[in-house]
Amino acid sequence: MSLLSMWLADSAAFASAVVSSAAITSATMSSAVSLGADVVALSPAEPSTSALLSRIQFAFTVSVHIMFPSMTIGLATLIAWWEAMWLKTKDPVYLQLAKFWIKPFAITFGMGVVSGVVLSYEFGTNFSKFSEIAGAVIGPLMAYEVLTAFFLEAGFLGVMLFGWQKVSPRLHFTATLTVAIGTWISAFWIIAANSWMHTPQGAELIDGRFVVQDWWAVIFNPSMPYRFTHMLLASFLTATFVVMATSAWQLRKNPDAAYAKKALSMTLGIALILAPLQAFVGDLHGLNVKEHQPIKLAAMEGIWPEKSTHVPLLLFAIPDQAAETNHASIGIPGLASLILTHSVDGELTGLTAVPPSDRPNVAMVFYSFRVMVGIGILMIIIACWGNWLRWRGRLYQHPRFLAVTPWMAPSGIIAVLAGWYVVEIGRQPWVVQGLIRTNDVVSPVPSEKVALSLLLFVTVYSVLIGVYLYFMRKLIHKGPPALEDIHQYKVGHAAAGYAAALQHDASIGPAKE
Repeated sequence: MSLLSMWLADSAAFASAVVSSAAITSATMSSAVSLGADVVALSPAEPSTSALLSRIQFAFTVSVHIMFPSMTIGLATLIAWWEAMWLKTKDPVYLQLAKFWIKPFAITFGMGVVSGVVLSYEFGTNFSKFSEIAGAVIGPLMAYEVLTAFFLEAGFLGVMLFGWQKVSPRLHFTATLTVAIGTWISAFWIIAANSWMHTPQGAELIDGRFVVQDWWAVIFNPSMPYRFTHMLLASFLTATFVVMATSAWQLRKNPDAAYAKKALSMTLGIALILAPLQAFVGDLHGLNVKEHQPIKLAAMEGIWPEKSTHVPLLLFAIPDQAAETNHASIGIPGLASLILTHSVDGELTGLTAVPPSDRPNVAMVFYSFRVMVGIGILMIIIACWGNWLRWRGRLYQHPRFLAVTPWMAPSGIIAVLAGWYVVEIGRQPWVVQGLIRTNDVVSPVPSEKVALSLLLFVTVYSVLIGVYLYFMRKLIHKGPPALEDIHQYKVGHAAAGYAAALQHDASIGPAKE
């Protein structure tokens, strides 16, 4: 999860720069914004080709990066749970699952590190002015993430991956649990930094630089609790549906695979709890957005009038940013007002409440939001369907369910990307809400150099993703060690490798029970 904060500056530009032909333009900013005290906003700067390319590059690289930590947070938690259940029940199937999924976790973690390292360089080379302006806030938060999470993960990851035959079972479980907790801590600091950019508190903009007045207010800013919970649940669901889809696919190949049955049953139970809970947390987050970022909410719901009541919940529409209206709208009258204000006649702020230069790319926010919500609804349907089949005793023999579920493997990743596009595109044209515009913080790098680096990133990342998918497919096709051979994979003093290391005898026999 480390370096996810690089999303902070520009993931919003991904859709608006790549898909939309209407680039965000600059206009006069408000003279002052309340941030615990009146602070003067920086003057807008004209967008340039270099700025546009820098934003596209950053959006591309961070979109690739976020896929991997979204999986590792959930996978680390699942592996820790399986190890705990193995220690408690001595059921070797749990050890099978832990040993099987630790390899996909390892290569996914590695891809997250590889894809994340470059983001810190981009942060300095392409958005150096942001570092000058907001470094006093963002820098320490990133340092806290490194000191409390990255070092924790790095210190215990080696034991988790390679210590099966070197340490006791309980110590190995402790290492696995520590890595999982490290991913949660990392998410905490990254989301704290990102949330501050959406709902800035605890700092004042003095002479063009932020000065921290209250660190508690900076960290626990108004949107942080909702966004942190939302992101953790999204990561858990991402890993849950990857494991669920893989287990369903394996059961189609081998209907008697005990490990696949256990994993499928377990993940269906998790999904039945987390998917509806995620919808509830998302609703709370939406209410928070209504209070602090009403223009983002207006883009999400396709609301144009400055003030409107009895607002419909649009199931489909074609937003027309130039004409400030929607075409071919299909909606449920009054439902948006009911959800967001608890009254059918509740009043909501529309996009025309601000000048066109202060609006995000409406189409991308609108459609991304519906992709995210649609996948969430589909997750709930799959979870209910699977648990109903389990209750009826038909789960492992139902060909249609086992055929449909593998297609849900990428659903969590797609939902995470769509959700982040909603969050970040909806904040535009601001990099710090109401205070700093994205175009004001781009480094003055020649456009041809940015174009070259963008081309190189696309090429290299395409190769890396191809290699990653090749090895993931290979590991999944191979499956876990056979249950009858699981004694060879014991941990700690019971492992043959541990005894061999002690006696310096490569020919030592099998481990004793």
